[in-house]
Amino acid sequence: MAKKTALVAGATGVIGRYFVSHLKNLEDWDVIGVSRRKPEKSDGVRYIEADLLQPEELSKKFSGLDQVTHIIYAAYQDYESDPEQQVSINLAMFRNVLNAVEQASPALERVLLMQGVKAYGVHLGPFKTPAQETDPRHMPPNFYYDQEDYMREEQKGKSWSWTILRPDVVCGFSLGNPMNIAMVIGTYASISKELGLPLRFPGKAYPYLAQVTDAGLLARCTAWAATEEKCAFEIFNVTNGDFFRWKNLWPIIADRFQMRITSPQPIPLAQIMADKQPLWSRIVDKYRLRPIPYKKLASWGFGDFIFNCDYDVMSDTTKLRKFGFHEVESSEEMFLRLFDEFKEEKVLPF
Repeated sequence: MAKKTALVAGATGVIGRYFVSHLKNLEDWDVIGVSRRKPEKSDGVRYIEADLLQPEELSKKFSGLDQVTHIIYAAYQDYESDPEQQVSINLAMFRNVLNAVEQASPALERVLLMQGVKAYGVHLGPFKTPAQETDPRHMPPNFYYDQEDYMREEQKGKSWSWTILRPDVVCGFSLGNPMNIAMVIGTYASISKELGLPLRFPGKAYPYLAQVTDAGLLARCTAWAATEEKCAFEIFNVTNGDFFRWKNLWPIIADRFQMRITSPQPIPLAQIMADKQPLWSRIVDKYRLRPIPYKKLASWGFGDFIFNCDYDVMSDTTKLRKFGFHEVESSEEMFLRLFDEFKEEKVLPF
């Protein structure tokens, strides 16, 4: 089997690092990571430091990459407060990466673009569930649509193909990447425990159905979709395959942290947790944890969004199964495994 080379954009994010880790262990893959800064440990992987908003810089740094067969695009910049800028920035980054690779590599075979459930309007309010890949778009702006439309137009007349994957909340072990709901929960629980408080659920989503996507499962699904001919020009929802209600999962999480629970209480985490940096510094010293900056530990605004979805969030993964990817993951087991990893790596104190 001919060896393939993947260029992973956003290689140090919670999604990208799992892609890199998975592909580097496969004999028929080479992998090149692209990020603004190289990770502390490269583990033998080639990384390119680059600003994706600088097309001339990318063209120079990608000029020798004539062997790239796949782009796995998982880069993202957060501009939630300015939707217009969020579209322009994220479209520009994707466009620059795609154009630079096209110029450098005649070997390009497929582009894998990460989207998410925001494609269905989860950020706007209740939407049709379970969401299916054929559901109509919501009223823009949505940078997913702009990236997808650009990719579709750019591909016309070319030999390469594309595949779009739509995970939901992606969970994995990642340091310094605050948009990780497992880390939000772990930090919130650790601070609550240090203050002698019960573990209260901090939002309105307690009784509603929710779903998540394990980062390792997503990486394996991406590697599968990259080489399956029938996945060309297709869109797939990718989740763990199960659903849960926070009201059922929360007592299990509390038990792992050896905490008691009490009734939910809506808490604006972005506001209430803003003054907890001194406390976290004391926790780090007390339990000899890794000195990760508090601002890079957990995205409280992201937690507010997840914990306040007072409607069901469900994606239909039937299409993915029909095309041949059958892996599933227990969301409960995934969360407990990640908490244990954060403890073992001296990130959380419990």
